[in-house]
Amino acid sequence: MAKREDKKRARGGKRAKQGFYARALSEAERVLIPEAREIAGLDEEIALLRVKLATALAEHPDNMPLMLRAVELLVRAVTAEYRLSRKSQDNLASAIDGVLKEIGATLFSNFSS
Repeated sequence: MAKREDKKRARGGKRAKQGFYARALSEAERVLIPEAREIAGLDEEIALLRVKLATALAEHPDNMPLMLRAVELLVRAVTAEYRLSRKSQDNLASAIDGVLKEIGATLFSNFSS
């Protein structure tokens, strides 16, 4: 790994150390880059997506396109994390989609009562 770091520094000096996208980040975001590089896997991103999905459900229970998009992103992240087969991906997506539709039906039935 030290060899890779040496190559990065040789190609671009300080910019290689900060990363290609550094100029698109705010100073506060650039400070977080070293910490973000230390994280392996997608556990935190998956947890964040789950929290945001729960918040979206609570704040916008009738916005099904938003929910379906959030679930799609969550399924993709989980798929990437666990490298599921295509069939397993489809099964997981179908299961989550079914749960979300049930939640939506329950929420909508409460509104019409």
